[in-house]
Amino acid sequence: MATRTEPAQAALPERRPELDAIRMLVVIGLVFFHSALVFATDDDYYVKNAETTEAIVIIAGFGVVWAMPLLFLISSLGAWHSLRRRGAGGFAKERLLRLGVPLIFATLALNPLPQWLRLRSAGPDHHESYLGFLPDFYDVHLEPEEFPFLVQGEHFETGHLWFVVLLLAFSLMLAPLHRWLPREHVRRIGDRVAQATLRRRGVVLLPALAFAAICAFAGMEEDYAGWHRWSYLLFFVAGFALAADDRFRTVMRRDAGPASWLGVLLFSAAGPGVALSDEPFTEMTPLATVSRALFGAAGWCLVVAIPGLLDRWRQQPRKAQQQPQPRTAPNPAPTTRRRLYGYLAAAVLPLYILHQPIVVAVAYFVVGWSAPILVEYVVLVTIALALTLAAYELLVRRTRVTRFLFGMRP
Repeated sequence: MATRTEPAQAALPERRPELDAIRMLVVIGLVFFHSALVFATDDDYYVKNAETTEAIVIIAGFGVVWAMPLLFLISSLGAWHSLRRRGAGGFAKERLLRLGVPLIFATLALNPLPQWLRLRSAGPDHHESYLGFLPDFYDVHLEPEEFPFLVQGEHFETGHLWFVVLLLAFSLMLAPLHRWLPREHVRRIGDRVAQATLRRRGVVLLPALAFAAICAFAGMEEDYAGWHRWSYLLFFVAGFALAADDRFRTVMRRDAGPASWLGVLLFSAAGPGVALSDEPFTEMTPLATVSRALFGAAGWCLVVAIPGLLDRWRQQPRKAQQQPQPRTAPNPAPTTRRRLYGYLAAAVLPLYILHQPIVVAVAYFVVGWSAPILVEYVVLVTIALALTLAAYELLVRRTRVTRFLFGMRP
């Protein structure tokens, strides 16, 4: 029987390859998303095309409502199992190595490039070299009120690494709670909640009210993919709860259909208000407030629906395999799939770190073309995606040093 002093004896969780696929889908999708922002009228991206369109934000909005929240929820599922195996101290050390090291390295080595290209693309008056710009980027100060984004500066930024900052902060915040909270009391509460969600359809969707309230009254933050930074903490905590009891997984499979329809409906209802408001992320007019509430509720519904639908689809082949099958030669496909999922799981964080500097660098040259938006967009996505994958394969995963710097296991 595992005890507090024996975290390593916790059983290893079942690998859920569909979650690895979702994570990779989100990260690869960010190449498409950030490339699209180059052509968006209402977004202050690093490099902007001369010709823009308002259609970009509308099309991209449906991805924004579920993609990053789902990334936090899936990340916390793995974090929960890691915390059980390693204990609070071992988990904190592992998070600092796997997230803290790449965060510091990428912030110092990769993030200055997009900011420098922003200045270069703003007009012909900026002639400062990249090396000359670096001291300006590293000129920083502390702002505790921006926690967990404590380091601030005129040109300094964590940029797209805000996800890593929040994920590391949430992990370090929850590790002590796992150690000191009364385990039996928490277990009883979790058991009651799991029983309630299992008995009654739709109970798993009730957290949508909390997300609606946060979005409505705390506002939304454009810098963090449209969601308020502390909304992501709720998604992270929800992942911990889902990992703790497999009954929640059963409920998500069961209620995935209604959750998907409700999520799409709520998101569609939020759209007109967001489009008509002057400052939809922050203004407190009734229209903007209600629209943000609908957006927040839609996000939770879709975060329940997408893993549930994929898990339901994954269970179908298992049921078919339980039927008597004629004896045939071994099928190499499962082994190939496992290798593919393993490759994708290891690549997620490095690809996330690499993609935005590469997108901005490629966009800096593409936006000068005299070509239709669609042509420029396809070229930008194709080149940026190819360079991101090549950089990972050739420059990151081949050596122990680069694997360590990008948060990969040796």
